[in-house]
Amino acid sequence: MFREFEKAPPPPCGWSPSPGKLGEDWRRHLVPQDWEHFTAEEHGVWDTLFARQVPYLGSRIVTPFLEGIPKLGLDQPGIPDLDRLNERLEPLTGWRCVSVPGLVPDDAFFAMLAERRFPIGNFIRSADSLDYLEEPDCFHDIFGHVPMLAHEPVARLMQAMGRLGVEAVATGLGETISRLYWHTVEFGLAREGGEVKILGAGLASSFGEAHFAIEADVPRSRFTFRDAAATAYRSDAFQPLYYVSDSLEGVAAELEALDVEGLRALSC
Repeated sequence: MFREFEKAPPPPCGWSPSPGKLGEDWRRHLVPQDWEHFTAEEHGVWDTLFARQVPYLGSRIVTPFLEGIPKLGLDQPGIPDLDRLNERLEPLTGWRCVSVPGLVPDDAFFAMLAERRFPIGNFIRSADSLDYLEEPDCFHDIFGHVPMLAHEPVARLMQAMGRLGVEAVATGLGETISRLYWHTVEFGLAREGGEVKILGAGLASSFGEAHFAIEADVPRSRFTFRDAAATAYRSDAFQPLYYVSDSLEGVAAELEALDVEGLRALSC
């Protein structure tokens, strides 16, 4: 359904990479957004998705997400023009959105994050596939992720995960960092004001799974690095388990402070 990371076998405990280039040149994956190519029907798909998602999320999602929508002008009709979006986003946190044709390799993805660039799929799902997509489209990428990039703790967290992710992929720890990313940034929950709320972009942008994660009788567990790193995830179905962080700011600070040695310890 959403971004799935390639899985590399873990290296022996204590193994270190040889010096060399970490990550590839992510710029070669960029394409023009060519905003004018989106049709009226495609803009209508965005509006339909937005109109049904925002009322449900309401108080069920962490506050910085809701604050980010008007800050970035995402409450305006139609698929956002990335140039205009970046004019609002970059002065706030230094992040920019870049257009890509689809999924990019893990090392390139993390290298983008390390430079405060977030990849946006240059397409949107069809009107007859509102609830399912094989790979993340621009609604998932923009609506799910970008509002949180206007919040400085998340902006720092995402850059830190990018830097760590590049090194993790290069050292055979790609599976470990991908699980941490998945169980927080994509499908994590967090406590806010004494309530469990949506944190992850995969939940924020999925009408069905947002309901499921909050309302269904589904297992939840307090987020810890050790448990999340040991838990496989599903990219083709709703998650069988959701991790709940004590707070958005707390988990952001924890993840920002994690280094490759700590990541390696989790895989041993």
